[in-house]
Amino acid sequence: MADLALDGVRVIDLTSHLSGPYCSMILADHGADVIKVERQGAGDDARRMPPFIAGESAPFMLFNRNKRSIALDLKDERDRDLCRALARDADVFLENFTPGVADRLGLGYAALAAVNPRLVYCSISGFGQTGPYRERGGFDLMVQAMSGLMSVNGPEDGPPHRLPVAIADIGAGMFAAIGILAALQARERTGRGQQVDTSLYDTAVSFGVYEAAHLFATGEPPPRIGQAHRGSAPYQVFRTADGWLTIGAATQTIWLRLCEVIGRADLARDPRFKDNAARIANRAALAALLQEVLAQEPTAIWAERLGAAGIPVGPVQTYDQVFADPQVVAREMVAEIDHPAAGAMRILGIPVKLSETPGALRRPAPRLDQHGAEIRAELRARQERDS
Repeated sequence: MADLALDGVRVIDLTSHLSGPYCSMILADHGADVIKVERQGAGDDARRMPPFIAGESAPFMLFNRNKRSIALDLKDERDRDLCRALARDADVFLENFTPGVADRLGLGYAALAAVNPRLVYCSISGFGQTGPYRERGGFDLMVQAMSGLMSVNGPEDGPPHRLPVAIADIGAGMFAAIGILAALQARERTGRGQQVDTSLYDTAVSFGVYEAAHLFATGEPPPRIGQAHRGSAPYQVFRTADGWLTIGAATQTIWLRLCEVIGRADLARDPRFKDNAARIANRAALAALLQEVLAQEPTAIWAERLGAAGIPVGPVQTYDQVFADPQVVAREMVAEIDHPAAGAMRILGIPVKLSETPGALRRPAPRLDQHGAEIRAELRARQERDS
């Protein structure tokens, strides 16, 4: 196997649930040696998340691949000492405790940086390491509500909606990985590590780019607009004769082409739709007119016809259709791996493709403490070598 981009980077990962493990999965996929420190006897709470394959959590196995597991009791001083010893030789230390917990365990940034000044220490929390909410626990549900995401999601005349994708969790994991990589690059210049601090709340707030722009420009909270787009029209979901289709006519050229393809050249001459600003102001009337036409043909017919004309179009697919999609298959976004308990199983592929040092699926998610003896032996060998 060719060298991976993060070969030689060691990560001590104390996180559980989704945001932290998603971050360390990204690093592990690109070659980092991720040592997953889990609670003795219980492990990561995600191990109990359904559905299960041969008694193993399918979600846990998906976002904990390429890692090694050691079980420690962090209430026991000897195990805390072992964790500190692991951190002395590590490049990255990752935790998602409520702020203050790591410090009380003697595993906070100041304590570990004192023995390893090159350590990049990443903290993921619900609300961040500072501010009046720092000690609150935070889950994706709450921060979707508090960040404004729920206020703009869902039907125009309906209640607030939660995005069923754990967008704040996954986004925080991605931002944490970006922060870690930035800090590792800074360490190349300075020789020193630093603390990376990100949160689910910061992440969810930062996703509201169009909504923030609307508020800052107008002083008014952005209204809920259903499936439409704040800056382009038509740009939304439409019902067809047998399903649903998305169309993004975001430029004037594409809009004019759309009118021709659907047989409604008259719409291009309608002053209500003369340019993008006018179409946004009259988006409801425009959507109703387009919907009347699009409902007359099946999704596949429209997708072929519009796509051939260079109009951005895409069917609304269910997940069984997604993972049979030839583009998804060609991009290796569904992969197979052998797990010691679950056997051959499908997992998501690696979304970032590097031309010279591509990521790799090297090992399945670990069983609890599967690598405990191995990691302890490696630590003893390093200590003997350094003594």
